[in-house]
Amino acid sequence: MTLNGRPTMAEIAREARVAVSTVSKVLNGHTDVSARTRQTVERLLAERGYQRPRAAKNGRRRRTDLIDLVINDLDSVWGLSILTGVEEVVEEAGLGLVVSAVHNRQSLTRRWVESLLARGSEGAILVLSELAERQHEDLRRRNLPFVIIDAVNQPPPGTPSIGATNFAGGYAAAEHLASLGHRRIAAIGGHEQFQCTRARIAGYRAALESAGLPVDRQLVRYGNFHHDGGLRAAEALLALPDPPTAVFAGSDQQATGVYEAVRRAGLTIPGDVSVVGFDDLNFAQWTAPPLTTVRQPLHEMGVAAARTLLRIVNGERIESPRIELATELVVRESTAPPQR
Repeated sequence: MTLNGRPTMAEIAREARVAVSTVSKVLNGHTDVSARTRQTVERLLAERGYQRPRAAKNGRRRRTDLIDLVINDLDSVWGLSILTGVEEVVEEAGLGLVVSAVHNRQSLTRRWVESLLARGSEGAILVLSELAERQHEDLRRRNLPFVIIDAVNQPPPGTPSIGATNFAGGYAAAEHLASLGHRRIAAIGGHEQFQCTRARIAGYRAALESAGLPVDRQLVRYGNFHHDGGLRAAEALLALPDPPTAVFAGSDQQATGVYEAVRRAGLTIPGDVSVVGFDDLNFAQWTAPPLTTVRQPLHEMGVAAARTLLRIVNGERIESPRIELATELVVRESTAPPQR
């Protein structure tokens, strides 16, 4: 992609066989680039007639050919699935991608805002547990386009955001278990304050009510979307005087914790306890038994976020600031009719 008749940093990087960030370092006089690489990049910049982007009136640099992805955690398959979707679109557009993992630490969160603005990024895709109001204002004040994926809370009106049909996913999971004949159906949500958790649990409750089943508060627990959260919650559920015969876990990783709790209790899946997860991460089909789960289109959410951001960057109008992609129940071998 050539912008305004000149080569982009991404094109220079490809020719030099280096990262876009390396070209940026050469342009900005950073010293942590080898002399040989610096000479190669400088030669290509001169030969191709690259011109530095001129500053905009509001102080932001234009056309740096960089998009930022700021994400809580890249250590999980969940985060990597979103990353691959974003990468696909950004690479196709000939732009560079800068990825920052903030790991829920507010000091780093403040740092990435400053770094992102200093880079003059074209825009940012944010996958964060929380975007502070001050940071939100910083981005808006600097005219930096951004799109939020899987927002923790309801984003302010007009904020572009990408999500999934969490309510429908929770409904489908509980409806499936009820249709098999289960009457004691538990749910383990993720973080209780998260918007996606509230929607999934609301869908679960609505499905039970539709099936004429009571919603027992003892059967609704909350974890942290990870294995340990699912394990702790499932152990508490299985220790009840009248334990559930089925569990809807708010994520596939929590479902693996449920698997371990069932094994520790000397029970089997699905003989004693049926289990449904949420996400359909790549390992779900390889668990023993293969996990019935609600597919959340994570890769597609990354694609949608990147396409939305590029449209905003290019001055195009977006039809709606909120996009919700459909979830889908994937039935495997971890669910069956109850035996008791």
